[in-house]
Parts: sequence; structure tokens; C-alpha cells
Amino acid sequence: MTHVIGQRIPRHDAILQVTGKAEYGIDLARRGMLHAKVLRSALPHAKLLKLDTTRARNLPGVAAVITAADVPNNRFGFTHLDQPLLAEDKVRYRGDAIAAIAADSLKTAEEALRLIDVEYEPLPGIFDPVQAMEPDAPKIHGESNIASHIKIRYGDIELGWSRSDEIVEDTLTTQMIEHASIEPHAALAEVDGRGMVTVHSSVQRPFLIATDLSKILKIPLNRIRVVVTAVGGGFGGKNEITMEPYICLLALKTGKPVKLVYTREEEFQATTVRHPYIVKYKSGVKKDGTLVARQARIVSDAGAYVSWGESTLSKACIHGAGPYRIPNVKIDGYLVYTNNSIGGAMRGFGVPQLGFAHEVHTDHIAEKLGIDPLEFRLKNALVDGSSLPTGQVLESVPLKETMRQAVQLIGWKKEVAWDEKAR
Repeated sequence: MTHVIGQRIPRHDAILQVTGKAEYGIDLARRGMLHAKVLRSALPHAKLLKLDTTRARNLPGVAAVITAADVPNNRFGFTHLDQPLLAEDKVRYRGDAIAAIAADSLKTAEEALRLIDVEYEPLPGIFDPVQAMEPDAPKIHGESNIASHIKIRYGDIELGWSRSDEIVEDTLTTQMIEHASIEPHAALAEVDGRGMVTVHSSVQRPFLIATDLSKILKIPLNRIRVVVTAVGGGFGGKNEITMEPYICLLALKTGKPVKLVYTREEEFQATTVRHPYIVKYKSGVKKDGTLVARQARIVSDAGAYVSWGESTLSKACIHGAGPYRIPNVKIDGYLVYTNNSIGGAMRGFGVPQLGFAHEVHTDHIAEKLGIDPLEFRLKNALVDGSSLPTGQVLESVPLKETMRQAVQLIGWKKEVAWDEKAR
């Protein structure tokens, strides 16, 4: 494979893309195809007192209506099996799905949604992850809203404080981000005469989707096929199941192909987002700029369900101290349930949030010490043989050379000693 490095390799799908012949999920169609729609919660947190689909089922053109009772295994998740495909006794955010419909036209499916009778008993909502950690906060799952607590300990943090000349503290926050792909989620499911389920979907990880479908549908994995259409933007938002189980269940129930395309409103309401983080940093440093200790408390807003939140937070914690040699590190990461949108996979998996936070914090330290921020970073940057707070020893770290080339390219005016061996 090394012969392709540095070469201009043609993309095999380029002609299809530029000529408009590439088939995206929204382009899919089959003879006799049904159109699906999903009913979602009108409240962020409430008990479900009544769910009557009678009028929707009796509407001409409606082929099937499914609720939680129709799902063979109504629990899924990556590390926590905490998310129902269709809500059972309560809803936990405005995107929670309650029922799904397949009809002979999109208009009929939309009309049928309005005919489903739902009664709620509103429950107190919690939308701030820090407040959600309090013992008396409304509980979203079980007895605690803390879904996961990740710890990293390296050296002796108290010794680090005692050996520091200055201590700098910051609280930094990042916002929720929707992927906003140009192409919305779109998929079509069909079942053949042998009972083989085929899903054509705009997804990034087909085998993960197939595995989750096998568990939810209770169908052997070798009877499920996931075909990836052209993907008009993913960024992690098409990393996990979204609509596929609904259309599979409806296709199995009706024996007809079923297609579902999310509206832009549904993209914002029902798909995963980048986790908002609240990060408290505390760093101890010598007067000469040597970092001695760093503590981070990371609070991640999981939203209503864990999804990929624990995996994302673990990566954030691993990178929480930044690319610096620090002998004493203490990191605590908390993944917290709220009634907000579900946090999931997005480019960088938690590291962009921490990258922003520790670099702003590092700038503040350099400013307080009166040291050029580049010089400060060079003094403390990881080098070959450095150990991370996890204990991993790094073999090759071209960080200083990368910074050297970067400042030259952007025209950095400060003159800094480029001593690779300087501490």
C-alpha cells in the first residue's frame, strides 16, 4: 500500500457524485413502498398515562402502527442498555419516540400521527448537568443522575500543590452542537420471502447497525443485511441506529418496503449531538513556568440516555491534562443524565471540548506568569519517552517540531528559543 502515498488516487465514486447519479437514502424507492413517520414526546419529562392508537390504525391508508409492545427487545445502548426504542412508561426528552406509523403516503402518515391520543403526567425536568448531580435533583433513571464516573490519578496531587509557586483556576464550558449534515437521516427496509431483512441506510457503521438490529428485533445476525447508501454528511451523527429499527419492524409487520426520511426539525430533535462539557481546571506551576500539578473536573451532559457518552468521556479524560509533562495529575469525569438531547458520537469524541478548555487554561497560566504562551508550551510539551497520566509511554512525539513549523507558517513574531531539550 505504500506505493499510493503521495500519489493522486482517483475516487471511484467521483463521476457518480458530479453527475448526480449517486444514490442517497432520500433517493430510494420501491414499488408498493410505504412511508413511515414517528410520534415523539411533546414534553421533556413525563409519565405516559395513556397511549391510544385506535383512530390512527383506522385511518384509510394506514398499514401499521407500532408501540413499545411491538418491539421484541425494547432496550438498546452502546455501554448502557438504558434507551427504549419506543417509550414505555415515561418519556425523558422531547425527542423520545412513542409510536411509529407506516402508510401509503407521507401525507396519510402525518395525519395518522395527529390521531394518536397521548396523555402525560408532567414530571420536573432537569437541564443543567451540574444541578442534576445534586442529591435532591429530579431523577431521570434510577436513584442517581450520574451515569458514569471516570477517574485518572497520576503522581501525588497534594504534593504537587505544595511544590507550586502559583495556582491558576478556570471554569470553561462548551456548547451542544448538532451535526447538521446536508443530507438528513434516510433509510428503507424490506423483507424478502425467506424473512431476510435488508436495510438501505445513510449510515457510517453498517456492521454496528446490523448488530443492534439483531438484538432489538431478536433476529439472527445472518438474516440482516445493511446496505450503505451514499452518505451526504455524517461526522459521527450516523454512527449508530436511529430510524432503522422502526422501519424494520414496520416492514416485518406489513410485508412491504418501508421508507423513512427525517425532516430537518427531526434531525435537531431526535438525533444525537456533541456533548456540552463544563470543565474546571486547577494547575500548579513554578515561577519559571514548569508545570507541577493539574486537576480537572469534567462534567458531560449525557442528555436523556448514555449512547456513546461514556466512550466519549473516557477519551476526554485521557487527554484531559493536555499535551504536557505534568508529574501530578488528578482527573474526574462525570457523565450526567439530563432531559436534554442525547449526546453521541461526533468528530473528536470528547477531545475537541477538552482541547479548547486546557489550551485556554494554559494561555491564562502563561499570561499570569508573564511568559510567552509559545515558550510556555515548548517548556512543558511532551517529548519522546514522556508518560501520559494513564501510564502510557510515548515513543515518538513530534509536537515541538510541529509547533515550530506552525508558528513559522502563521508568521509568529515572538522570538523563542527552540531548545528541544529544555524543560
